[in-house]
Amino acid sequence: MSYKTIRYEVLGPVARLTLNRPERANAISAEMLDELSAAMDAAEADDAVRAVVVTGEGGNFSSGFDLKDQMERRPTGVADWRPILRKDFDVPMRFWRSAKPTIASVRGACMAGACELALACDMTVASETAYFGEPELKFGAGIVVMLLPWIVGPKLAKEIILTGEDRISAERAREIGMINRVVADAELDAAALALARRIAVIDPMVVRETKRALNRQLEARGMLDALEAALEIDLAIEGEGSVDKQNFMAVARDKGMRAAIAWRDARFEA
Repeated sequence: MSYKTIRYEVLGPVARLTLNRPERANAISAEMLDELSAAMDAAEADDAVRAVVVTGEGGNFSSGFDLKDQMERRPTGVADWRPILRKDFDVPMRFWRSAKPTIASVRGACMAGACELALACDMTVASETAYFGEPELKFGAGIVVMLLPWIVGPKLAKEIILTGEDRISAERAREIGMINRVVADAELDAAALALARRIAVIDPMVVRETKRALNRQLEARGMLDALEAALEIDLAIEGEGSVDKQNFMAVARDKGMRAAIAWRDARFEA
C-alpha cells in the first residue's frame, strides 16, 4: 500500500511508522488515521515484524488531531460527531491492543490526541526537546482517549487536563510516569530502535502473552469500560458544542489557526 500522510518501513524485525505531515506539525487528519490503521494491519500480519515504533517527521511528533479537518467539515450534533470520535479513539487504541509491543519515539510537540496515542503505546522514548500536553479544555473540546489518569493517577491527571497544561517537559513526563526514557535529540531514533530490537530478540509468543497479562492488570480494574464511558462523555461535549470552541473556531476560520491559538492562550495570561 502507498501512503500519503505516513511512512511505513520495515527495519529488520521492527516496523517504523512515521507521521509525515511536517508542514502541519504532523497533525493527525482523518486520512492519517486510516493510514495508521492500515499500517498496523500490515505490521500485525507480518510475522517477521516483532515490534512497532511510531514517530514523527521533522521537529515534532504531532500537534494532535487536525482541527483544520473540523473547520472544513463543520460537524454538528451527536450524529455527525459519533463516527469522527469513534475513529479518533479506535486508532490510537490499536497501539494498546496490538499483540506486538509498540514504542512511541517523541521529539518536539506531542499534544492532545497525539499525546494519547503515545500513552497508548507500551513504551515511550523522548528526546530532551520533547514536550507533552492535553490542551483540549482550553479551547472547549473534550478528551477522546482518557488514558492519562490510568498512567499518572487521578490527581495529576485532573491538574493536567483541567488546566489544559501543554508544556510538560520530557524530564517532568518521565518523573510522573508518562514516558520511560529521555535521551539527547540526536540519539532518539537509535534509542527507540535499539529498545524495539532488544524486545524483538525474545520469543514473540512470550512477548505477546506477557503484554496481554500486563494490559490485563489495568483492564481488570475497568479501564476499557471507563475509556468507553469517557468517549461517550466527549461525544456529548462535542455534540452540544461549547461556546469556547465555537469562538475558537470562528477566530481560526477568520484569521487562521495561529491567531486562534493566540486568542486561546491570551485568555489565561491574567
